[in-house]
Amino acid sequence: MMAIRITNLRYIYPDGQIALRGVSLSVREGETLGLLGPNGAGKSTLLLHLNGLLRGQGEVEVLGQLLTPVTIPLLRQQVGFVFQDPDDQLFMPTVGEDVAFGPRNQGVAPAEVDARVEAALQVVGLAEQRHRPPHHLSLGQKKRAALATVLAMDCRVLVLDEPTSGLDPRGRRELVQFLMHLPQTKVVATHDLEFAVEVCDRVVVLSDGQVVAEGPPRIVLANEALMERTGLAVPHSLRFHEAGVPHRHWAGSSPPLTEEQ
Repeated sequence: MMAIRITNLRYIYPDGQIALRGVSLSVREGETLGLLGPNGAGKSTLLLHLNGLLRGQGEVEVLGQLLTPVTIPLLRQQVGFVFQDPDDQLFMPTVGEDVAFGPRNQGVAPAEVDARVEAALQVVGLAEQRHRPPHHLSLGQKKRAALATVLAMDCRVLVLDEPTSGLDPRGRRELVQFLMHLPQTKVVATHDLEFAVEVCDRVVVLSDGQVVAEGPPRIVLANEALMERTGLAVPHSLRFHEAGVPHRHWAGSSPPLTEEQ
């Protein structure tokens, strides 16, 4: 089943900037899709369409329903959006209250809210931080707390904008491990190409508001010509260790790269 299907999506900002130029893509249920591309490629704009925060021309279908003014309230309960800056998402006096905010506003019974908060904090490794103010947390902890706020909503789709930005190596490693074990469908916009190799089942490369390539990350991101053309770089883990010898992680048969000219 397709969790997300986007057809010919176009978006122009009020100042006339064209952000999306007929983007079409699909995401299978349970898949982790990486959205890659340089600044201004349209990644964040595309993410904001997945729960109706922006609405352009074209069709956005989530979990079998078209995103319309009528369906947006229900679909927002199924699509959890984790912003790049966790301070945009954490605003309550304690971490636990932040995580409880969403379910409470959904009308979930108090006992169930408490159970969801506990479960979400356990998943992200912050159960012991439940009563701490969010501003006392490290950036890595804040990012995990922001993730817990959407997990507590019991959503089926996670949308993450630059989840590893600003993290130190330990915080990044911990976040990667948490994300890899989550069962939800995930759409992740990132400049961290090593993260895409580690976590994503498939990647889509955007440039100037258009899809220019898609496929398995170990194939797409090893394409030096594509990386050069789109202002990216082949991740170190995919570079040849010896001339003509591919890195051991992606040697062998793989699905072909799909690249649009």
